[in-house]
Amino acid sequence: MPEDRSQNSFDFAQAVIRWQVVHGRHGLPWQGTRDPYRVWLSEIMLQQTQVVTVLGYYDRFLARFPTVAALAAADQADVMALWSGLGYYSRARNLHACAQQVVSHHGGEFPATAHVLETLPGIGPSTAAAIASFCFGQAVSIFDGNVKRVLARFTGFEADLSDTSADRELRQIATSHLPSENPDQSMPRYTQGLMDLGATVCTRTKPACLLCPLKQACVAQRSGDPARLPLKTRRLVRRTVSWHLLLLQRPGGDIWLERRPSKGIWSGLYCPPVFASDDELLRHPDVGHATSTTRLDSFTHTLTHRDIVLHPVVCQLTESRAHPLASIDGERGLWIASDRLAHTALPTPVTKLLVRLQTPR
Repeated sequence: MPEDRSQNSFDFAQAVIRWQVVHGRHGLPWQGTRDPYRVWLSEIMLQQTQVVTVLGYYDRFLARFPTVAALAAADQADVMALWSGLGYYSRARNLHACAQQVVSHHGGEFPATAHVLETLPGIGPSTAAAIASFCFGQAVSIFDGNVKRVLARFTGFEADLSDTSADRELRQIATSHLPSENPDQSMPRYTQGLMDLGATVCTRTKPACLLCPLKQACVAQRSGDPARLPLKTRRLVRRTVSWHLLLLQRPGGDIWLERRPSKGIWSGLYCPPVFASDDELLRHPDVGHATSTTRLDSFTHTLTHRDIVLHPVVCQLTESRAHPLASIDGERGLWIASDRLAHTALPTPVTKLLVRLQTPR
């Protein structure tokens, strides 16, 4: 990458900080705090999830689990139920495991350095940097997708970020632009400014370059095609799978649900029994004894890396065929009534399906 002399005298960090003071986001509930528990919770929730979605979940989580000790002491099923609908459920499992490790290994206090924070479950380099910079003033750069985009465009970084060595080189550039003075005071504002800039101005498509505090020294802006950067050629290969859902309904309307395996899609959540084909579903012994069988309209649930086409089949059972209530730990499954949906860890499409099924027509 050729040297750009216009950037030599440009103070990247101070430009970001000054802009954040005036134009950055200031009203989010996790801002203005140096409580690592609250910062950590917001960072985990904001991974792959929009701010508007996180707001309600964040407040409910804090109301139920106001401290890391309260979260650590909770039953994982309660944590998963409260997370239900937020997606990427491994985050919730790691959240619970991390809280327990903070309590058991660190006396209930989050470590003050990014290096040690990274040893905790579910905390990667960027989340660790966010906690360390926001809460402890450590001079370490966050490095999420927004930050990579800002830095790649500002410096005209042309290397393919699918390559590990290129990603590592850009991380070094991120470190070189950290505030050089008074990090304890400047790092929280700088870190927030980078986040805000990438989220609201230097967006993936149609960046608002005229509003950007870096425009006078930004290589990509001067090129006339800032949206071309950053380069990343390797893409996720999407695929489509079909899941056939058996909704066993007993008199009174309760639905039989089983816990998904500990690994894979919707792991640890409750779901109707899943079959790979219609023939496999129809061979289930309860189907042959159902008083009625109804096929609902199929629909598609979109995940990051695949589309799941769901084919629901409702079988009405007699009382004699209804399974007994499972043990409280739900090892086999459980019957769920409509008034318990909000308290059960369900994937979003299953929640919508059950609500639709139990709503009188």
